[in-house]
Amino acid sequence: MQIHVVRQGESIYSIAQAYNINANQIISSNVLQAPNDLVIGQALVIPITGRYHWVQPGESLYSIGRMFRVSPQEIADANNLSIDQPLREGLRLYIPPSPKRAGQFNAYVEPRGSAVSETLVEETRVAAPNLTYLSPFSYRVLRDGKLTAPLLDDFPTIASDSGNVLVMVVTNLENDGFSGELASVLLNNEGLQDTLFNNITETARRIGFRDIHFDFENLKANDRNAYTSFLRRAKARFSKEGWQVSIALAPKTSAAQKGVWYEAHDYKAQGAVVDWVLIMTYEWGYSGGPAQAVSPIGPVRRVLTYAISEIPARKIMMGQNLYGYDWTLPFVQGSVAKAVSPQQAIALARQNNVDIKYDYTAQAPFFKYTDADGQQHEVWFEDARSIQAKFNLVKELDLRGVSYWKLGLSFPQNWLLLQDNFTVTKI
Repeated sequence: MQIHVVRQGESIYSIAQAYNINANQIISSNVLQAPNDLVIGQALVIPITGRYHWVQPGESLYSIGRMFRVSPQEIADANNLSIDQPLREGLRLYIPPSPKRAGQFNAYVEPRGSAVSETLVEETRVAAPNLTYLSPFSYRVLRDGKLTAPLLDDFPTIASDSGNVLVMVVTNLENDGFSGELASVLLNNEGLQDTLFNNITETARRIGFRDIHFDFENLKANDRNAYTSFLRRAKARFSKEGWQVSIALAPKTSAAQKGVWYEAHDYKAQGAVVDWVLIMTYEWGYSGGPAQAVSPIGPVRRVLTYAISEIPARKIMMGQNLYGYDWTLPFVQGSVAKAVSPQQAIALARQNNVDIKYDYTAQAPFFKYTDADGQQHEVWFEDARSIQAKFNLVKELDLRGVSYWKLGLSFPQNWLLLQDNFTVTKI
């Protein structure tokens, strides 16, 4: 699979000719909305076996082989070269496909309002074959241990048809915010916990959930040990049913990290209890903050490097956003950026006739534009390059896989590259 970045003067037809494939293959693979009006800087996935690489100064077959996880001899053989032959700068090399690594993948799906949109259902159907787990968000804990259910619509059937583990996501959301007070009441009352566990068990048996996933956030610092004890009790209870128990954890870089989102999340102790963990490695750039990459590779790497020092790597899923944000400039505290899908971001760049740039430090695409009212905007989102950088990190750190927040925002290139990099494990 090749990633191609559109340059000035290129068309879908000239790009197809360069890779000796039909233009319609590129159009359908990338779900191009305006194939005859490509955006300069737009990243396309070219559906070919293997990929091409243009030699950079100082590179050798050995360094290129390490980069693509292919032996230098394989590259030499594929290009009729001697293994020790010096490489000319700019030489185009064919890189044979590297072996795929098995991985597990989860995605949250969050119905909003009084009905599930057909767009959300369709996006879930498209994604489900690429998933190990499907996680409707969320069952909200009430103060008496009962649960408020999300809209499930066709999600259990989609999960069953695609061989997904259906995940029961349980949260401490109250009045549309994560409530530390609600969680504290629960975490310090074993009788209330038993009521909750009974309600979870009845629901999971009836609907067919096979993983109980706790996303408890904004916890009080002094409830750290209580949360660990709660998870131990949950694990003991639900293991008897043959179900997994998993958790979402805030993105920390040390055990001593301060802040209401971090202190009660104990990577070492809580990671030891559960079957797998999701590290929420996104939202550096968030709707209520200044414009920046949502999940810049440097901070993501630092969080995951700390995580694998406390939790076995094969228990860890890297959190990955399927969205970006459109900020109005200048940023004003209290303003809210608009969420956009990668497809919507490209359409915005096209409509406003601006090029897409790429920040190689953050490994993320971005652009600026001025709207019809003269207001300047800055957009950061995800593309094929940024997601490939994250997949490389998952393989480098030998993680369990990736968990996506959230389905419903179209990003077809993600699924193509997932298939190219991994074999999805079904349980």
